[in-house]
Formats: sequence, structure tokens, C-alpha cells
Amino acid sequence: MIYDTLIIGGGLVGAAAAVALKQQQRKVALLEIRPPETDETRLLQGWDARIYAISPANRQLLQSLNAWPDESRIQAVTRMDVRGDQGGRIEFSAAEIRAERLTSIAENRWLLAALWRQIRALDIPVINQAAAGIESDIETATLTLADGSSLCSRLIIGADGANSWLRSQAGIAVREDAYGHHGVVANFHCERDHQGVAYQWFKNGEVLAYLPLPDRKISIVWSTAEPAKLTELPPDELAAAVTAQGEGVLGKLSPLSPAFAFNLILRRPETTVGQRILLMGDAAHTIHPLAGQGVNLGFGDVEAFADISRKAADIGAHQILQRYHRSRLEPVRTMQLGCNSLFKLFGEEHLPGLPWLRNSGLNLVNNLNGLKNRLVRQAMGL
Repeated sequence: MIYDTLIIGGGLVGAAAAVALKQQQRKVALLEIRPPETDETRLLQGWDARIYAISPANRQLLQSLNAWPDESRIQAVTRMDVRGDQGGRIEFSAAEIRAERLTSIAENRWLLAALWRQIRALDIPVINQAAAGIESDIETATLTLADGSSLCSRLIIGADGANSWLRSQAGIAVREDAYGHHGVVANFHCERDHQGVAYQWFKNGEVLAYLPLPDRKISIVWSTAEPAKLTELPPDELAAAVTAQGEGVLGKLSPLSPAFAFNLILRRPETTVGQRILLMGDAAHTIHPLAGQGVNLGFGDVEAFADISRKAADIGAHQILQRYHRSRLEPVRTMQLGCNSLFKLFGEEHLPGLPWLRNSGLNLVNNLNGLKNRLVRQAMGL
């Protein structure tokens, strides 16, 4: 049997790609060693510290895949409040652009569970083995598994994360620029209702985001060069530090989950395609989380490839892969450049006049409603 597509990696992007291509009647199989939990009773126990801001465009994508989670675990964001380090401020409002919401805050495990229910409903084969080797020619690609067996496909998609095995096997070079920061994430209960507002502070070269969750809860992402100063704190002291850095806008915070840190690295592979090979999601690009666009770019990869390959007789043909690569280059690079520039702009503390300039810039854009609303629409995928 020759598959149309073998997808390595059953995370959000890989699972979405599997469902999207299966909906087009493609022969699809998914390699994932550890399928996620889908039992709702277990999912209801606690809150996931891995949180994503899903743009309206990608909410529509997931809805089209019948994989949007129950709204009881989703928090609509109707306003964003971004504050600089010397009085700068910019606010975005859904009402100003006549939208229902700016974004939706969702837990990783609930998004995954919704996608994997569709994988099972569509009878997509799931292979619980690691990939061990790959060979390709102008017609097909052959994937060797850990047990020595092999699978043949017109295309192999790597949605296997930032340290992609497939990218390495394909010999695709990647430029990695470490930010010198880690992202520290944790969940908290709020003394005051957040009212669906997301907050972000740029202070002392660091970035803190409050992402609202249902029932007066928030998830935080704190970009810092010193993660241990947060992760090694007792829970109550961490909550106090997060409360103080967030200027007490939601009153006293109470800990809900332990904090953990992950390294922040800007990754730009030299290409996202090879002979019968294609990369998606973190395998194709990583970005600073300050704009919450990482997974949105990955879902954008899925939608772009599904559209480009929809009527293709050979899904892995060279011209199809090149069209995909070109279509994603500009949106991905633009978002990477924008986030990288903003991080560097607020990370520089010693250049005279720069703090005034960056904070004045925030205030200026805040007063230019046309420009501000174009920026937020672009981030929403509209």
C-alpha cells in the first residue's frame, strides 16, 4: 500500500494536518508514540499550563475539522492591554473592529483531545512506533520504523517539533538564534474577575503576559533571562511575584499549577520542503511567544497546504511542495521579524533615549485607530 501522506508527530499541527487531509479523502497515516488523553473525565482534573491563543481564523479552521473544544473550557478575549516600561500603552478591543472576540485562550490538552477524537472517528491509522530512517526518490518516500518494517508514501510531513527528526534526516540546515530567555508558565486563580482581558507588560527587559481562562483563572507566560528566580520559588511566593509584576491589576493571585520553563529560540530552516518531504509547525519555524502566534503559524501551515494540494493528483509533487514553501515564507518571516524586533526594542535598557522612543511609539499607535485596527486584524488572520 502506498499512502498519500505519512505524518510524523501527533501534536496540534500534525493532528490537524491528518484530519484536514483525511477530509479530502487522502490515504493518511499518523506516527505518534504517545497518543494524548481524550477521556473528558480525566481532562477535567486540573488545568493545563500549556495554553494557546487561537486566532479567529484558526478557530474557524478547527471548527471546519469538527475539532473545536467545548466552549466551557475556552476563554474569549475581548480586549488586550499592553503596557511599556515608562508609561507606554496600547489597547486593542474587539468592539472597535466589530468582532465577537480578538482571540480564544485554550488549553493544549483540550485542543489535542478534540483533534484526536476526529482522528479516531475518521479511522486514521495511528502507528505507535518511532521513525528510524527515510529514503526518497522522485516518485515516493519510504519510512523505516523502529521494528524494521517500512511504509511507502507520496509525501512525508514532519510535524515533529522544534528539534525535528525529519528535518535532521533530510539534511535541512536551520539557523538558530537563542533569545537568552526562557518562558516560564503557570496558572493562577484571580482575586478579581479578568473580564476577558489579556494583559502584557514589558519591564526591565522582560515580558509578562496574563492570559485569561474561565472561572477567574489566568495562565501566565513570563519571558526572562533568569527563570530559576521564578521556578525555584515556593508557590505562594511565585504568585506574589507575578502579582507584583502585573501591578496587581487582578488583585491577589493564588497558585493553581507548578511553574515550568522552556528555552526560547528563533529557528529559521533554510527550506521547509525537500524531495517528498514537507515541514510544518515548530519543525518549520519557532518564534518568541510575546505575540502568541506560534501555534497559529502552524495551523496556517496546515490550511495553506490543504488548499494548495486539494486537487493535486500527486500530493508530494515538486511543484506542490514549492508552492507551499513560497506561500508560507512571507507570513512566517514577517511574524518572526515583528516579534524579534519588538523583543529587542524592549530588551535594550542602556541606549539613551530608547525607552522614551519605544513608549512614545506605543502611545502613538494607540491613538491611530486605523493603523491599530489593521495590526490586530492581521494578527487575527482576517
